[in-house]
Amino acid sequence: MELHRGRLVDHIHLRVADLATSKRFYQAVFASLGRPDVIVEGPDFFYADELFVNKADDYTSRVHLAFQAADREAVQAFHKAALAAGGRDNGAPGERAYHPGYYGAFVFDPDGNNIEAVFHGASRRSADSVVITPAGP
Repeated sequence: MELHRGRLVDHIHLRVADLATSKRFYQAVFASLGRPDVIVEGPDFFYADELFVNKADDYTSRVHLAFQAADREAVQAFHKAALAAGGRDNGAPGERAYHPGYYGAFVFDPDGNNIEAVFHGASRRSADSVVITPAGP
């Protein structure tokens, strides 16, 4: 078994009102970002890399999540797919003044979480992900 994780955030947990609706939304978002195969699901949850989502028993989460996009076109595809999958616009694709090259788009997911796709401009990664392999028995 291998787990792929980032460097700072181990995981983000969303508690949602309707699991099926949220899964459709995030499947569309991930497919638009070129990662259609990242969702793993169980009977009452799904997860994709660091994002874990399950049905809320009492309250839903309210957070801001920013997904990495490979280029500006992926940010545009994310925005279009998210809106088509039930998201609400919270900022059309475009340059932001956060830093030079920052290109993002924002939507609210079905539970009101602020979801973003961002391209930080041309760059080179040291690795696609961190691979964690359990040691020993």
